[in-house]
Amino acid sequence: MSPRTNKPHEIVERALDLSRADGCVVIADEQSTANLRWAGNALTTNGVTRGRTLTVVATVDGKEGTASGVVSRSAVTADELEPLVRAAEAAARGAQPAEDARPLVTGVPGSPDFQDAPAETSSAVFADFAPALGEAFARARAGGRELYGFANHELVSSYLGTSTGLRLRHDQPNGTLELNAKSPDRTRSAWAGRSTRDFKDVDPAALDAELAVRLGWAERRIALPAGRYETLLPPTAVADLLIYQIWSASGRDAAEGRTVFSKPGGGTRLGDRLTDLPLSLRSDPNAPGLESAPFVLAHSSGGDQSVFDNGLPLTATDWVREGVLSNLLTSRHSADLTGLPVAPGIDNLILDGGEDRSLEEMVANTERGLLLTCLWYIREVDPATLLLTGLTRDGVYLVENGEVSGEVNNFRFNESPVGLLGRATEAGRTEKTLPREWSDWFTRAAMPALRIPDFNMSSVSQGV
Repeated sequence: MSPRTNKPHEIVERALDLSRADGCVVIADEQSTANLRWAGNALTTNGVTRGRTLTVVATVDGKEGTASGVVSRSAVTADELEPLVRAAEAAARGAQPAEDARPLVTGVPGSPDFQDAPAETSSAVFADFAPALGEAFARARAGGRELYGFANHELVSSYLGTSTGLRLRHDQPNGTLELNAKSPDRTRSAWAGRSTRDFKDVDPAALDAELAVRLGWAERRIALPAGRYETLLPPTAVADLLIYQIWSASGRDAAEGRTVFSKPGGGTRLGDRLTDLPLSLRSDPNAPGLESAPFVLAHSSGGDQSVFDNGLPLTATDWVREGVLSNLLTSRHSADLTGLPVAPGIDNLILDGGEDRSLEEMVANTERGLLLTCLWYIREVDPATLLLTGLTRDGVYLVENGEVSGEVNNFRFNESPVGLLGRATEAGRTEKTLPREWSDWFTRAAMPALRIPDFNMSSVSQGV
């Protein structure tokens, strides 16, 4: 049988039946993607793909503890299924006891659609978007600008089965759109991105109009030196910074004194106020438009993620509640080590609690400052302070007396997202956004624009 002729839930059940280990977890991920790419106001490529990945986690009990072995393979055929299970068992028998070993999760009600066929995407997802994109090409051509970019839609149906009786399933749609507008001489560039579940809420005409305005701003060039500037960070830039912050919010690392969330002298900073603004940073698997898996799907162990936690229910979690640090990332294992609440990672991130003001209204209330488009090439400099460095890209604009007066050069920045939250003087309206830097790994975010009175542009960058 081929990997497509057997239903995913049957593959999971067969792998569990083949298991000879003390415990077994099987995850079948069915993936389908559809994409469009374009350059110079014309479509260049499009395609649809299908795939399956099977992950088997075997656990073996011993006198010194429980060991685990994890093996993942794609396009597994019927003849390869048993060798895959045996490979996971062999890995477990050859491993040392797992530090994160815990009893496999039990007692979670099964998904009623566990035996249903996987959800699939196709080129039909672009039925309304593609014609609208074609109209945007025509307008851009008439306006003397060129559009480049891509649209990608992915649907992953994950089937989770365990030897303790869990039978769970989650369908995750994920759509991204990135659009660049360039002047014909390539000296001016502007970017916009969107995250979407189905492309029904994406308007190419509106995005093109937004980029046309930004290219117009860039007709006037102003050179500025490095320094600290009042800066308006748009939602996409805020998302890139705070995603890195949540990735760095390990409860264990904080308790061991290794992060910005460690308390001097020992312990963590839970309960500390991070900002005077009433902002809450939170994740919720049921957040409208940002829905994500409502249970742990762990294909490997590491940090505050554990394969032993597979199937553990996820609920809405406040990481920062009205300015106060409220939770750090933990698995059941790291929660036991640190005494912190169990708080696994959730695949979305929301910052809210700001004023009901658009970015345009925040610009209008700016006497003099910078307006960014997005950030990229973000790297960590110092984990103890979560100091990050990176570059601005595709447009930095000078705002004077409430209006954009021109485009300035790009910069390298050095800032900590924790420090930025502490110094922010204004937060705008929360809206869905696409992080520019992390869009390959994290797309479900909703953020406000932030006003930072002294953003550190550490040096001038020659990038476009």
